[in-house]
Amino acid sequence: MKKKQIKINGNNFSDLTGFYQEINRLFMHGMDWEMGHSLDALNDILYGGFGVYDPGETVTVIWQNTSKSRADLGREETRKNYEMKIKKGYPYNVKLFEEKLLEIENGNGQTLFDIITEIFRDHKNIDLSLEV
Repeated sequence: MKKKQIKINGNNFSDLTGFYQEINRLFMHGMDWEMGHSLDALNDILYGGFGVYDPGETVTVIWQNTSKSRADLGREETRKNYEMKIKKGYPYNVKLFEEKLLEIENGNGQTLFDIITEIFRDHKNIDLSLEV
């Protein structure tokens, strides 16, 4: 049986909000609701059963134009995301995001792109292929 294949195109978004919109379009196609705009929500839908594939179903995710996505979801977008969480405060752990912001500003720490690809790879039913 052929694995389901989902293609994320980095040309279809340029920031984290656009990424979430693209994921909703691809993974929640035909559903009456969308996933929330958070990394926790992304993690949840990757288990399956909420959208275009069943829980545990093996899926190949091909992320095209990852060099663009790596830049778009890089240090600057990560910094903006952390600053928003610090400014908003509750329910975010402000101290944690202040530490993460300092890491990013010092050229260390994971970018949003790094975090997102790690979330995909944590799901054993997903075969993630990154295409430049």
